[in-house]
Amino acid sequence: MNPLADRLRPSKLSEFIGQKHIIGEDKLLYKAIKSGNIFSMIFWGPPGVGKTTLARIIASEIEAEFMEFSAVTTGIAELKKIFEQVESSRGGRKSIGLSSRRRDLGEISKACDPSIFKITTQTLFARNDASAISLRDDKVVIFIDEIHRFNKAQQDAFLPFVENGTIILIGATTENPSFEIINPLLSRSRVFVLEQLTEEDLNLMIVKGLKELKAKIMPDAKKLLIQISNGDGRMILNTLEIAAQGLNPESHPPLPDPRRVEPAEAGFTASALKREGSALVPSPLREKVRMRGIISKELIEEAIQKKALSYDKAGEDHYNTISAFIKSMRASNIDAALYYLARMVDAGEDALFIARRMVIFASEDIGMAQPALVVANEVFRACETIGLPECQINLAHGVVYLASAKKDRRSYDAYFKALEDVKQYGHLPIPLNLRNAPTKLMKELDYGKGYQMYGDEDFLPEKLKGKKYYEKS
Repeated sequence: MNPLADRLRPSKLSEFIGQKHIIGEDKLLYKAIKSGNIFSMIFWGPPGVGKTTLARIIASEIEAEFMEFSAVTTGIAELKKIFEQVESSRGGRKSIGLSSRRRDLGEISKACDPSIFKITTQTLFARNDASAISLRDDKVVIFIDEIHRFNKAQQDAFLPFVENGTIILIGATTENPSFEIINPLLSRSRVFVLEQLTEEDLNLMIVKGLKELKAKIMPDAKKLLIQISNGDGRMILNTLEIAAQGLNPESHPPLPDPRRVEPAEAGFTASALKREGSALVPSPLREKVRMRGIISKELIEEAIQKKALSYDKAGEDHYNTISAFIKSMRASNIDAALYYLARMVDAGEDALFIARRMVIFASEDIGMAQPALVVANEVFRACETIGLPECQINLAHGVVYLASAKKDRRSYDAYFKALEDVKQYGHLPIPLNLRNAPTKLMKELDYGKGYQMYGDEDFLPEKLKGKKYYEKS
């Protein structure tokens, strides 16, 4: 049997859960799908938010041929061969029946390893065989999962086929397209940002999953499941499926019907039972009945084992977290800075990377206000000497100090103002009295002449005389 997530995968736009900010009825993508005027696009978002499913639905809605690949297992040479065969199969023919088209696609599928080539035949051949379809005008959607894994030279191979309309490219990535997708491909595509699923979306998925599994879930178990999912719908369904396997009702003897429990067995007197009514069942028995076929918090914890935080040391979340960390210290928000520190440490971030950023912060944001650079350097040295897990205490100590410190960016700002002038004017002539004069000739040329060690003369090049970079308090 297919995994639960695959069994519940929606096939229609109306069944798709989440992402209303891009597929709401008033949104561009929804209108494009319904009009059939679809274009190449990149789906950027975290795992389990519907990138692959949405690509399949788009192809189905516009009645396009759909080919699905993963950049992990597919080579560019195979893809180019397929693109070229799609292009040549369209050339020179006005119309072709579906039986001929099956032969074309059969030939295309032989162009690469079957293990990396996937055509959804339900989408391809749902139309009547007797109809004649113009292959020249027919749409072919190519879906590339994890497209960021192709390097920039490999991505160039898509350009001519996207440009001339041979294919409609839909790429999926968890990484920032600005860094991972080449500009020519971005300019020929539209980037759509898919967000983590909301609690409402996840609740809806849980309801559908439980219905398929013929199970129920305790409120605290559902709360935990949503909490640890990180907005990942696939994780929700996979965890539910594993947890449901732990129910195994066949391993328990049948429980008595609580409505038929005798008062003595229930532990209540006849008068008490009469007063409370027959719905009153002794607590232990009610608990057993309640747990029959119901997923508990313990089952969810057993199914997930350990929460896998979304944190790629080379990816988007890495940079977002360190950015939030620095900005929290800059704003003197100690609690937020400690939270982002804890988040990085818990995710396995390199302690020396964090400490290096603290050293930079000490000079950039605190500067002359107090000797923060000394403290930051000692934190770095402690991390280098001790290592994790103990050095997380040193990191926390340093973070509180840096976040609490007065802020002074004057030395930082002054340096970059000077750098701007260097870039604008180039290397201007150094005043003669400041030049080194190790030889007789240089002295004769007045190198070093008139230099006073502790004078108040302006030592800047002639063009910049009087310029002030550092503002004294």
